[in-house]
Parts: sequence; C-alpha cells; structure tokens
Amino acid sequence: MKKTLVSIGLCNPKSPDNVSSIKRAAGNYRVNSIFYTGSRYPRAIKLNPGMSDISRDVGLSVPVTGVTDLTEKLPVNIKIVCVEFAQGATPLPQYKHPDNALYVFGPEDGTISQEVIDRADAVVYVPTIGCMNLAAAVNVVLYDRLMKSSQCFEGNKLIFKSRDTNNNLKVKADR
Repeated sequence: MKKTLVSIGLCNPKSPDNVSSIKRAAGNYRVNSIFYTGSRYPRAIKLNPGMSDISRDVGLSVPVTGVTDLTEKLPVNIKIVCVEFAQGATPLPQYKHPDNALYVFGPEDGTISQEVIDRADAVVYVPTIGCMNLAAAVNVVLYDRLMKSSQCFEGNKLIFKSRDTNNNLKVKADR
C-alpha cells in the first residue's frame, strides 16, 4: 500500500466533543494528524477539564496540535482541500482526492476565511441541504476518500481487529 500523508485542519473549533469525535474518525480512517487554529478549543478544555474523551483508543495516537496558520509550513507535496459551502466549489461525489492532503474545515458557527480558500488547491462541499455537524462532515469526507481509494479491504481480519469486544456476530454461510 502506498504511504500517504493525510491531515485535518480545523479553523477555530469550539466544541471539545466535536474535536474528540474527529480524533476518533482520524484514527478510524488512518489520518496522520489534526491541526487547529484559534483559542476557543483550548479554552473550552480548560473550563471543562473533566470532560470525557470520546475519541476511544483508535484516536489516541493521532496528535492534535494548535497552530497559528493551517496553511503555513506544509510539506511541498501536500494539497490543501477546503470543505465548505462556497460558490464554485466541487461536489464531493465528483472530487478525486489527492494522495497527500490537508483537509480544512470551518468552525461549527462560521466559515473558512477567504484567505485560506484562496490558498487551497481545491474546495469541495458535501451536497446536503443545510450544514452538517463538524465531526459528521469530517467523517463523510474521510469515508468518501476511503471509498475512492485503491486501498484493499482486509475482510474478516479487519472485522476481528476493529469490532467491539461484545460483538461476536457472524453472517449466515448460506447467504
């Protein structure tokens, strides 16, 4: 399998629950790292230090790093892909994902800045009626990337490794 570099960029997220869910998605879809800008997320964590982390074990190894600018100091071979309802954006079903990408998502209550949109290699949108929850949008984009990839699926090996310990379900052989 070809080695890829995939990161998530979050513009000033406010909800620790969303960031935690995004960590879980990042672990599930083999994302390398998560970056965020702004002060709302760290402030919310400080105000609620006992907040539960719902990223589960799968997301624990994905680093979450605060940065001043999501598009600064990127590897030369990474493409910036903004996910936003923007005029002229490409519908996600028609988009071909690059091997190496930084997927940038706007805040829960706002949009990606025009400056970041202008620096992007692509701007895509999920063709829904209305806005999606931030973590849900990340999951949809990463799933779309997986489905369009040449990655082979590991069948029962992946199921045994990934499913909950309380899940022992089997599909009947006569199907």
